[in-house]
Amino acid sequence: MMMIGWMVLVVGVLLVPSSQSLRFDIQSGKIKCISEDMKSNSMTVGKYQVINPNQDRHQLLPDSHKLNVKVTSSHGHIFQWAEKVEKGQFVFTAMEQGNYMACFSAPEHWPLITLTIDFDWRTGVQFKDWFNVAKKGHVDAMKVELEQLYHTINSIREEMFYFRA
Repeated sequence: MMMIGWMVLVVGVLLVPSSQSLRFDIQSGKIKCISEDMKSNSMTVGKYQVINPNQDRHQLLPDSHKLNVKVTSSHGHIFQWAEKVEKGQFVFTAMEQGNYMACFSAPEHWPLITLTIDFDWRTGVQFKDWFNVAKKGHVDAMKVELEQLYHTINSIREEMFYFRA
């Protein structure tokens, strides 16, 4: 019984999520970048949205409250480039290990305004938007990730049987 507890603990540690979910402010004419260190073949999903400062949340945002977003790897590969958007998302599989950056810039505006952005960045197995990721053609990468987890669990199981014997 104790072995099963250890196996659950080990598998739980292997599945520890790596994610960032935050809200930040950016002034017009400025840039803010957020980076995430990722392993190769890691899947990632990011969602961002400018928070509407008006009381009436259904009112459209003016052009002064829109962002430019660029997501790149440390090797210069661009995974997303969006101009004048109020919300969006990106989904990709990291080709190489390293730092991946999401940079948000607010167009210059006078008088200065401050935009509040909700940003949720999830990597690895903890993001739960599997259906939308599969729709975007990342089934092969998901298969590789599941095979890696399967082999890891099998090796843990075999090691437990070895210790038991």
